[in-house]
Amino acid sequence: MTQNDNDAVEMEEAPTMTDDAPAVTEEAPPAEAAPDPVAEDVMPDDEADLLIPVEEYLSAGIHIGTQQKTADMERFIHRVRDDGLYVLDVSQTDTRIRLAADFLAQYTPAQMLVTTSRQYGRYPAEKFADVVGAMARTGRFIPGTLTNPDYAGYIEPDVVVVTDPIGDAQVVKEAVTVGIPVIAMCDSNNQTSNVDLVIPTNNKGRRALSVVYWLLANETLDRRGAGTVYGLDEFEEAI
Repeated sequence: MTQNDNDAVEMEEAPTMTDDAPAVTEEAPPAEAAPDPVAEDVMPDDEADLLIPVEEYLSAGIHIGTQQKTADMERFIHRVRDDGLYVLDVSQTDTRIRLAADFLAQYTPAQMLVTTSRQYGRYPAEKFADVVGAMARTGRFIPGTLTNPDYAGYIEPDVVVVTDPIGDAQVVKEAVTVGIPVIAMCDSNNQTSNVDLVIPTNNKGRRALSVVYWLLANETLDRRGAGTVYGLDEFEEAI
């Protein structure tokens, strides 16, 4: 397996207004060798107009799914590799980042909430919140944060961004209860029944999450006319 794939695996429709989850342990990468990521077939249209060169998406492992898929995510999957890993359609990832930015730009920054229980999602999620002016809750999400007004940490966001609907199940559950729309980064094994806007991506890899949060931040700021552009390195935690 190449270094790119190693790093990567460590790790609905357009928006509608329609337990206590512990921190997620990162999965071990599959043992099989993987092809050169730059040479991979990751979308039906090789000439698609993307936010960044396709090589940058591939080097981050955005396209690398799991060896399981759900019916919900099937429409975002381009193919399955010989090693059994599902390959996400990078062009749809790119399109959904733009749609999510359009959606988020409608909200007051301080009323946006970004959450992640994943270790590799914490730094980029917190950086995203910082640059767009949103709230962040990383690590263990305390039950009642969105539903219990008597809890000292109670907040009332207007929209929630989650890194993984599985690890962030408590957040999604509470958002649905109080009627808050959910944007979620979803891998091939996620269910999306309680998600308003899916961003299909490897949601387990360090670099994949950094790239998605980086692009989402810059695109959201662009929709606001902020005139500020951040570099990817600012969303990557030093190792």
